[in-house]
Amino acid sequence: MINQQNHSLEKPRVIFLDAVGTLFGVRHSVGEAYRMIAEQFGVKADAKILDQVFFQCFLSAPSMAFPGVDPGEIPQLEFEWWKAIAEQTFKTVKLYDNFTDFSEFFQSLYDYFQTEKPWFVYSDVPPRLKAWQDQGIELGVLSNFDSRLYPVLDALDLAQFFQTVTISTEVGAAKPSSEIFQIALTKHNCSPEKAWHIGDSLKADYQGANALGIRGILLHREESPKGILDEYETLEQIPIS
Repeated sequence: MINQQNHSLEKPRVIFLDAVGTLFGVRHSVGEAYRMIAEQFGVKADAKILDQVFFQCFLSAPSMAFPGVDPGEIPQLEFEWWKAIAEQTFKTVKLYDNFTDFSEFFQSLYDYFQTEKPWFVYSDVPPRLKAWQDQGIELGVLSNFDSRLYPVLDALDLAQFFQTVTISTEVGAAKPSSEIFQIALTKHNCSPEKAWHIGDSLKADYQGANALGIRGILLHREESPKGILDEYETLEQIPIS
C-alpha cells in the first residue's frame, strides 16, 4: 500500500466516487421498497424482515459482473441477476407463492429502482461536486452498479458533474478488482497516484483503490468508523489544498 500521508494534501487530477451510500442513498430501506411494490400486487410483507433477508441474499450473491459476454446481453443479465435475489428473498420469507405473477411484480420493482423515487441525494454531494469541478478536478463514478445508474444519475441531477461512469456490469469486473479501477483511470488518461477514490465499502472501495496505488478514502455516513487513516463522515470534511 502506498504512503497516503505523502500525497493526501495534494490536489488530485481525478476523483472517482462510488454511487449508492456515497452519492445517494435509499429512502427508508430496500425492504420498504420491496414491501410497497409487493402490496400493489396483493402481497403483504414486513419491510424490516424483507430488508434483513434481502441483504443476506445480496451479500451471498456472486459479483455483478459478466466478463466475456456480448455487450448487448448485459441488460438482460443484470435483470436476471437482480431477479434471482428478489426470488430468493421472497422464498426465504415464504411469500413467493403468494404472487400470481412474480415476473410481473419484479418488472415493476426493477423499473421503480431506475427512477428517482427510491433514492435521495446526500446534502453534501452537489455543493462538494461543484466545488471540485470549479477547481478543475475531473470527476467519475466508479460503481458495482448496473446500467440503471445512468437514468438514476440523470433523474437525481448528478450526471452533469461527471466526465465518466464506470460500472462493473459493463467492465466485466467488480470492485475490489484492480481491473475496474484501471479501466476508469484509462478513461481519464490518469496515473493511479494522481487519482482518489471515495466510497463507503472498506473492502471494495478503500482497499480496492489502495491496492492499485489510488488514494482510497472511506466514507462512513451510516456506519461506525473503522479507525483507518483516510475516513470521513461527509465529503465536506475531505481536505484539498
